[in-house]
Formats: sequence, structure tokens, C-alpha cells
Amino acid sequence: MSRSIVSTPGAPAAIGTYSQAVKTGNTVYCSGQIGLDPVSMQLVEGFEAQTVRVFENLKAVAEAAGGSLADAVKLTIYLTDLGNFAKVNEVMARYFAEPYPARAAVGVKELPRGAVVEADAILVLG
Repeated sequence: MSRSIVSTPGAPAAIGTYSQAVKTGNTVYCSGQIGLDPVSMQLVEGFEAQTVRVFENLKAVAEAAGGSLADAVKLTIYLTDLGNFAKVNEVMARYFAEPYPARAAVGVKELPRGAVVEADAILVLG
């Protein structure tokens, strides 16, 4: 099965040795997104703002792959403070409707660039 790289200026450029997403068949593997503004490449301020930016970045990558967040089947969310779990649910409800994708929330010590939240996704298109 062939694979293609998904890239969009609507999400931050990769800050390491990875692609924004890789599409193989009708499956899209989206790399983790932190709350970087795609234009300034600066981290936005505050937990809620970073969470919104994370989902906006994932949305842009999903759309560049020919899909949407409605195609998400699995999310992994990384939090530097699990006390923010309820806020993640609140923000996530703005971007996803039932049936929700499968999800894991993982507490981590730190994230790139001092981010407080990161999420990656797997999409199945069609």
C-alpha cells in the first residue's frame, strides 16, 4: 500500500524529524500537535487557548488529508497536569460530536516548547 505525506500551512510546520501526517489507503496518522500558532510558530498563552489551538491544528491537518475531525477514530491527549482533564472534555465537545472517537489521556512530565497539552489522531476517511 502506498503512502503519502500530508502537509498544510494551516497547521504549524514540523519542528522535528516528522511529517504533519501520513496517509496510507484511507487511514491518516496525524502527528501530535501542540498549541503553536501556525503563522507565528509561537505557543499561545493559557491552557484553554492551547487546547483550542491543538484542535484547530488537527482540524487543518485532517482537512488537508481530505477529511475532517469527524473522521477521527482515535485520539491521544497528553497533559502536563491531569487536573485539566475536565477542561479538555469541554473544549473537545466543541470539535467532536457523537459517536466520539476512542481516546486516551496521558499525564506527562513535560511537552515540547513548554506546552501544557498535545494531541495526535488517527483518521479513517470515507
